[in-house]
Amino acid sequence: MASAVMMGLLAAFVGYSASFAIVMAALEAMSATEAQAATGLFFATLAMGLCSLVLPLITRAPSAIAWSTPGAAFLASSATLPGGFGEALGALITCGVMILITGLIPALGRWVGRIPKPIADALLAGVLLKLCLAPALALGSIPALMIPVILAWIVGLRLNRLAAMPLAVLTMAVVLAFTVDFDAAGAAFNAGWFPAVAPSMPIFEPVSMLSVGLPLYLVTMAGQNIPGFAVLEFNNFPARRPLMLRVTGVASLLSAPFGAMPISMSAITAAMMCGEDAGTDPAKRYWAATISGVSYCLLALLAGVTATLVTIAPTALIIGIAGLALIPALVGSLRSAFSELGQLEAPALTFLTAASGMTLFGVSGAFWGLVLGGLVWLSKSLLNRQTHASS
Repeated sequence: MASAVMMGLLAAFVGYSASFAIVMAALEAMSATEAQAATGLFFATLAMGLCSLVLPLITRAPSAIAWSTPGAAFLASSATLPGGFGEALGALITCGVMILITGLIPALGRWVGRIPKPIADALLAGVLLKLCLAPALALGSIPALMIPVILAWIVGLRLNRLAAMPLAVLTMAVVLAFTVDFDAAGAAFNAGWFPAVAPSMPIFEPVSMLSVGLPLYLVTMAGQNIPGFAVLEFNNFPARRPLMLRVTGVASLLSAPFGAMPISMSAITAAMMCGEDAGTDPAKRYWAATISGVSYCLLALLAGVTATLVTIAPTALIIGIAGLALIPALVGSLRSAFSELGQLEAPALTFLTAASGMTLFGVSGAFWGLVLGGLVWLSKSLLNRQTHASS
């Protein structure tokens, strides 16, 4: 039991510290005010904490839950919507509805699973690329602040991959302690200790629902839900997909009006809590996930402080740290996207279109990248079948 408690605490700390900067970058890109950003972070953390409490107790499996990091990265790298924060909320609600429907209609989940993995990974890589360039850009604009953070990240990678981002975030806090105006920072912290809990009014625009809501759903499914299920099944734990999607879908839907990122499964923290480090008895490892849920609920209380820390830090530094957190995901996605030598053009087209930032008929490049890459993949697959049939 002690091992499960320690691993649950560690998983929550790693999950939060490694990705909160990405969520804050997404909220900034959504045109959220400081108060709205704090509220969004609070409800996202609370939602994944409550799901982490409920699902492991129901499934008796270490069902690790997290906010959608690739989804947040997609929002952070997307152009600001004409309707601002309200229109972004409409896209978040759309994503939550689609996750819930996937849990209610398993055929939809199977359809998403039929998207060729190289295409899905190329879409994810294209979404991540812009944010992964941020550390280099920050290095050029604020070298005195960014160099210590990058060095700490490298040292963390050398010690343990899971320690890289917590060490980078800790270094950022130390750097800021020596560079910010203490009087202004103190006043900001006193004013922003606990976030407001009022929802904002969403705006539902068909274009943004298609351009943002649908890609947000797809990268959440392909980037977190499907890998999270795979980790559970690989470790011989039951992955009750419809139930898990229904619970996370409801959590995403209810928290979206407050600006929270979609809630999904997590592969990284699931891998931490499925192994022997979480206890020698596999039947009791679900307690690690439950403890992580309690920890997330407590971390939610720090949302106001976290948001204030982000506001007093240079924007380039926060986005740069977010980019560092996504580099491993980018590398893994690119490796998988181009793993099939007979199908390189389709993922390349998906990756480049999604990364370009283009829009066509008001719809984002992420959607068109998926469409174009899928068409090329399908046409080449049909051509290969005809060639084999005639030979």
